[in-house]
Amino acid sequence: MFAELVAIVAPVYLIAGLGAFWGRSARHFDSRFLTDLVMTVGAPCLVFGSLARLEMETDALLTMVGVTLASLVCFFALGALALRLAGISVSTYVGPLVFGNSGNMGLPLCLFAFGPEGLAYGACFFATTAIAHYTVGQWIWSGRVSFEEVNTPLSWAVLAAVCVLAFELRVPEALLRTTDVLGGITIPLMQLSLGVSLARLQLSDVPRTLALSLGRLGMGVAVGVGLAELFGLEGVARGVLILDCSMPAAVFNYMMAERYGRSPSEVASVVVLSTLISFATLPLLIAWLLGSL
Repeated sequence: MFAELVAIVAPVYLIAGLGAFWGRSARHFDSRFLTDLVMTVGAPCLVFGSLARLEMETDALLTMVGVTLASLVCFFALGALALRLAGISVSTYVGPLVFGNSGNMGLPLCLFAFGPEGLAYGACFFATTAIAHYTVGQWIWSGRVSFEEVNTPLSWAVLAAVCVLAFELRVPEALLRTTDVLGGITIPLMQLSLGVSLARLQLSDVPRTLALSLGRLGMGVAVGVGLAELFGLEGVARGVLILDCSMPAAVFNYMMAERYGRSPSEVASVVVLSTLISFATLPLLIAWLLGSL
């Protein structure tokens, strides 16, 4: 079990460590360009290719979408309540409590822990979360409602994959191979970007940051386990849901905070500390999930 666990988490930690080393050096790293490349090309191809290749029932796909949305609602309700009771700005800090890092960390861990099926479920969770972050999340950060963000390559990739599964369409092998190659850039670039971000972001107000980070991780496990039981999920689907719900705060929260002037340094602290803590908690969680399969 130990060797299996190391094989799962080591690639994620080592590549993120390489990114951190790069971020600390004087070498150039264009985070904005790579984020755009991943979100407009890599991630849509990864999502489409992972879902289209897998023999997954449409009901299973839609169930994962529904459970993912339910988890986001739970995170928002619990997070907003806790922040209000603590007298902390909801508009600034609810994002890091709601949106976990199901991309940079979630996708590779789902792949290494549960194989291609895990990657497909993880891609579904990530795509649903990313679309929600681009829409509802952006409304929270900006304070205004706009539907322009729904029209993204990721949204169209999810819709195309749903059509393929629902109508049992045959996708040309040339197209699948193309999406495989382009989607293959997603996971390593995400992990490198995570490491660079961790190296460049700084901690501030450690007591509050620690409380929010532990709240994010603890709430994630509780919500994941609760929803898995409520929806009757089993096997890989259950493991992926709990694992993705338990991710630390996503780096994209910092980018949103920076864009809309919502205390970016404080949000960055939650991203950094929750990620560092998760380096210790995620191996234990994965060991438990694998043991329960």
